[in-house]
Amino acid sequence: MRIGLSTSVIGRGQTGIAQYVFALTRAFIRRAGEHQFTLFVLEEDLPLFSFAQRPMSLVPVPERFRPPVRNILWHQLELPRLIRQRQLHVLHVPSYRRMLWPRPCPLVATIHDLAPFRVANKYDWKRMFYGRVVARQLAQRQDKIIAVSRNTAQDISAHFQVPAERLTVIHNGVEHERFFPGPPGEARAFVAQRFGLSQPFVLYLARLEHPGKNHLRLLEAFNRFKAETKSGWHLSLAGSDCQRAEVIHQAVRQSPFAQHIHCLGFVPDADLPQLYRAAAMFVYPSLYEGFGLPPVEAMACGCPVLCSTRGALGEVVGDAAATVDPEDVPTMKWQLARLARDAALREQLRAAGLARARQFDWQTTAAMRLEVYERAVAQGQEQPAAAAVRRPAKAF
Repeated sequence: MRIGLSTSVIGRGQTGIAQYVFALTRAFIRRAGEHQFTLFVLEEDLPLFSFAQRPMSLVPVPERFRPPVRNILWHQLELPRLIRQRQLHVLHVPSYRRMLWPRPCPLVATIHDLAPFRVANKYDWKRMFYGRVVARQLAQRQDKIIAVSRNTAQDISAHFQVPAERLTVIHNGVEHERFFPGPPGEARAFVAQRFGLSQPFVLYLARLEHPGKNHLRLLEAFNRFKAETKSGWHLSLAGSDCQRAEVIHQAVRQSPFAQHIHCLGFVPDADLPQLYRAAAMFVYPSLYEGFGLPPVEAMACGCPVLCSTRGALGEVVGDAAATVDPEDVPTMKWQLARLARDAALREQLRAAGLARARQFDWQTTAAMRLEVYERAVAQGQEQPAAAAVRRPAKAF
């Protein structure tokens, strides 16, 4: 197959969708001998895909099409022409934000979540309108839709009314060659030098986005935990600034334990495994996730996890994490204190997490996505044939 992949929603490599696209691309490299892959990449993002340059074809997209509205128009007006020019058999768009209305070839989209229906004020009104109204219409035009969890598939059925036969649930994977347990002493030495973290710390990896990622309640729970226990543990917030990040930074500054709270900013991919390995605990109190990859990556690195129960997170972490209602600050504080004082419980969660993480693998999920592409192509080939059979004969 000649397969196209749109990559322009990766946010310069600093988003969860970016990690999805990078991991999927790396998994597809092993299949480059069987299929031809064409990646449509914004010009300044090309270095991020240098690992795929030789086995795949990278098509530069001019930088003037990076702004969201221009990028949407490029997908609707210019990308179909490029698809026809390259005679692609199928196009995969890895986000509902850029799904195509024209159908130059069979279309496959990944929908990670329908957060605009689940979290009030998650985005500005324009993005909320696009997610609730425009994306609903675009979803009807896709031949196949991949949902990254059963929870997301249920939301797609409920809010977009997409028929079940066009939906396929394929969980995200873990790149086990990157995320695996390592010597904790070595990891702690690395993060002490790289990030200045020398005390035991709780790690939260997510964009600094308010209110969706729930940083304020975590900060409140951490303040209560510190005041009650007098613990020497620190809190590290890893992730680039996003919507209303200034609200989070202000809450950090106003904390009586501000000197024990660290905003690390965007953490390069190469540093993530060591950061997970060095953390005494990983916490993920998000208000809603369609999958939630960081908790599974933390598990794969041997880090015990305290996780929200919202969206697909319960489906993903199973019984391998301590869980909490993300809006219940007292219980969040209690769980932090419980895990901080109970090394045996942390070890139990560590072992359970390692076993759970082994259930998610990008090579497996990449193979399943290729099957979806094949079904979309086969369906596209059947439709013209069926139309020809139905076409009435000309009268002579």
